[in-house]
Amino acid sequence: SSSYLANVASWADKYRLTDDGKWSAPLHYIDAMDDPPKSCNVDYERDCGDEGCSVSAVANYTSRAGDGRLSTDHTAEALRFLVHFIGDITQPLHDENYEVGGNGIDVTFDGYDDNLHSDWDTYMPGKLVGGSSLTDAQGWADSLVDEINSGTYKEQAKSWIEGDTISDAVTTATRWASDANAFVCTVVMPDGAAALQTGDLYPTYYNSAIGTIEMQVAKGGYRLANWINLIYEQKVAKDLLGKSVKGSRDAAPETEFIRVSPREPRQMSRANMARAAMGGSCCTSEGREHSH
Repeated sequence: SSSYLANVASWADKYRLTDDGKWSAPLHYIDAMDDPPKSCNVDYERDCGDEGCSVSAVANYTSRAGDGRLSTDHTAEALRFLVHFIGDITQPLHDENYEVGGNGIDVTFDGYDDNLHSDWDTYMPGKLVGGSSLTDAQGWADSLVDEINSGTYKEQAKSWIEGDTISDAVTTATRWASDANAFVCTVVMPDGAAALQTGDLYPTYYNSAIGTIEMQVAKGGYRLANWINLIYEQKVAKDLLGKSVKGSRDAAPETEFIRVSPREPRQMSRANMARAAMGGSCCTSEGREHSH
């Protein structure tokens, strides 16, 4: 169906690979300057780069999505960014500085040579659901909805959105990033990166991680649905009501992306320099297949 949300979920990835969209690459992650597996934590002021990050992007595009003065095209763009970034922020290695979010950790999964980030992003979820088509995604989504409504996640789902507020999107999104980042120490690399490079990650490591991967995907979808509802209820619906009472307002200028809390430029970390060498990309595996 053309109305299926997954149709636009990967738009932000495709956009950042274009000349016009390469500026948006840093918005796909936040580089937690922690020390896994000894210590995992996210600090917005410490970890969000000068060009922005996933947390500031959620805040920025939440504001834009709820701004009734923007054009339909710009509102749609903001929503497409939100769909993707709220997904990115639930993947633990999108909230981690170590080895460029795992891109620098070469591993073997299911007989193929790749890196840890790509396995968490793509190959382990694909192994679980049996493919990467929209049909595969729809079947997985339907299954997760059932688990949220009446299954494994029913009792915990409400806690995934507890305290979420669009009036303080930075705090909310930082909490989401912190929640995911904690799994870097407990699930992603509990014994350090070297322990993952001594053999094939399938099936032992896969079996230890796939439950967390599936739960994080469920969280991302549940939080996204709630977030869009909040934007509508607290911004769009009120704006529409105001217009019906007062009449329409003049359109606002199309604002550029801005970091929520401007600050002085800081010295680039090793991961920041590696990101720059990758063109700001979150992942080194995009656009290629597994390689033997």
